[in-house]
Amino acid sequence: MAKQDFLVELGVEELPSKALKPLSDAFTQGITKGLEEAGIAFGKVETFATPRRIAVRIRDLADAQPDKPVEKRGPAVKAAFDDSGNPTRALTGFATSLGVTPDQLDTLETDKGAWLVYRTVEQGKPTVDLMSGLVEQSLASLPIPKRMRWGAHRTEFVRPVHWLVMLFGNKVIDAPIMGLTPGNKTMGHRFHCPKTLIIPTPTDYEVVLEQEGYVIADFAKRREMIRSGVSALAEAEAGGKAVINEDLLDEVTGLNEWPVPLMGRFDKRFLEVPAEALISSMEEHQKYFHVVSTDGDMLPLFVTVANIESKDPSQVISGNEKVIRPRLADAAFFYENDRKTRLEDRVERLKPIVFQEKLGSIYDKSVRVAALAKKIAAAIGSDPALAERAAMLAKTDLVTEMVLEFSDLQGIMGQYYAADDGEPADVAKAMNEQYMPRFAKDGLPTTMTSCALAIADRLDSLVGLFGIGQPPSGTRDPFALRRASLGVLRIIIERELPLDLQTCCEWAEENFSGLTEDNTASNVVDYMLDRFRAYYDERGIGAEVFLAVHARRPTRPLDFDRRVKAVEAFRQLPEAQALAGANKRVSNILSKQGGDSVGENVNSNLLQDAAEKTLAAQVEQQADKVIPLFEQGNYANALQSLASLQEPVDSFFTEVMVMAEDDAVRDNRLALLNRLHNLFLRVADISLLPTAG
Repeated sequence: MAKQDFLVELGVEELPSKALKPLSDAFTQGITKGLEEAGIAFGKVETFATPRRIAVRIRDLADAQPDKPVEKRGPAVKAAFDDSGNPTRALTGFATSLGVTPDQLDTLETDKGAWLVYRTVEQGKPTVDLMSGLVEQSLASLPIPKRMRWGAHRTEFVRPVHWLVMLFGNKVIDAPIMGLTPGNKTMGHRFHCPKTLIIPTPTDYEVVLEQEGYVIADFAKRREMIRSGVSALAEAEAGGKAVINEDLLDEVTGLNEWPVPLMGRFDKRFLEVPAEALISSMEEHQKYFHVVSTDGDMLPLFVTVANIESKDPSQVISGNEKVIRPRLADAAFFYENDRKTRLEDRVERLKPIVFQEKLGSIYDKSVRVAALAKKIAAAIGSDPALAERAAMLAKTDLVTEMVLEFSDLQGIMGQYYAADDGEPADVAKAMNEQYMPRFAKDGLPTTMTSCALAIADRLDSLVGLFGIGQPPSGTRDPFALRRASLGVLRIIIERELPLDLQTCCEWAEENFSGLTEDNTASNVVDYMLDRFRAYYDERGIGAEVFLAVHARRPTRPLDFDRRVKAVEAFRQLPEAQALAGANKRVSNILSKQGGDSVGENVNSNLLQDAAEKTLAAQVEQQADKVIPLFEQGNYANALQSLASLQEPVDSFFTEVMVMAEDDAVRDNRLALLNRLHNLFLRVADISLLPTAG
């Protein structure tokens, strides 16, 4: 089967810079998925994306689908012919529907008798007949929240479309898509090369655009050009380092086809404003990269990336400096103005701001969180007064001018303003650290005051929303309770805090009035414990280990984590599978014999067989050794010790009849098994682990 390269390029008005890469990736995935479903073989897939185009090149694309054998089963042989051997209506109807005669059918022998079948080979369709449909289908399924129309066209897309290239080898696939007739002509840079360019073959695509059209079509290549260019400029002109935010880099890459980094400057007086405010202003509004010294101090410099190679770059730089000046002046004004009012004097202004209709205002939440943080601080050996103070001030920066203008500075400005007010260092730091971790793998609060506030704030939201019947459902989680749960778990585990979720949630519930749901605290704890599954999955620990521990419902996260790590280590032991199988067997036996009603008091006088005497002795010996370890939370050493029971357990099940005729002997053996089972249950239900055989 012959193979050729394929290229599709859709030319558009400037695409939204943040959406460019996701749209490009989705376009590529849609086409490759369509090819896979159609059974068309292909080689390397290459993606291209600029503000004015998204393109995909498929290397070594087969020129047709493979031929496919087809088999259609008809009536059974005994139903296909009458007593005289003539075709019945069932047979003639089947043959007619396929456009064949009965003598063209084959016979298929099966366990249930013989059947008539029609066998043929369905010829694969040419690739050129399929590609326009696959491209159109991929475009239709792109993740575009709101599509637009333009002019008199009924076509809808994220931006108006202007041209379409679709080549298979050097041949144009000319089937219309989105009202455009494909060709082999693309467009160069809007300013440097505002004309059409011929793409002879897919292989020539990015070469023609770069050498003739002033367009770097490869997103990844353009991204790295910007990164290296910005970094080199900062070092060459200022001996400094450009700080490159990866999300901003993607956005800037999505704004340029021919990127040219330029260095700009601003007045040193603006450096008196917190660096985060300056950075937010430069990144959010102007898409600039800021520059720091070798010591990490911010310099009065920025790097902008122009989409043009200007003959007079000083004019471009001057224009950018004029634009950034009023932005930084606004930030300086907000900062100075905000410092005139203490955070504690802003608390009352939180009363009109609704947190949730049934749960009251941000002020009401602050009061609840303060009460809860005070108790949590005491439980973790921190200062309750500092935690309470931090909680009452925690949301006050929401009503500062700086945060109203730059919402991403929430918490950050609170820390600056609290320090400026002379608040204790722990209180000031907690203003920012209350939001940590903000995302997966983010850092954690560094002080116990911050930990108490961060936990209290999240638990208040969880308990309140569960208490009014608004837990997350499906993909709907407007208050980010899943993230809040994982944040609490991470803080408690990684900061090794001795907190019990059940107790903390009950404390939180006491601060509410008007909750409508029953068992709110327990429901929240169950929800949070379920989040452990994803937590351990990210760390490469299997679901069966999580489930084994979860079955015991330990409500102290640090304890839960120690159990999981112990069970994961136990699972690696050679004895683990056999003991898991034995525990499963024991669990089944006990459940059939009364479950919880079976005691664990073993009468040594009723032990008869050598194997049960050995097991009883070993179990008691292990109990004396491991129970103190369990009480210390040393689950790993306890389980490792219990692994030595594999041999006596195996011998017991091989040599001893548990369900003896003598009731007393039988009950004694059940008690022995229950005693054994309960030792393991002090850590987890290991019967849920994979078993031998």
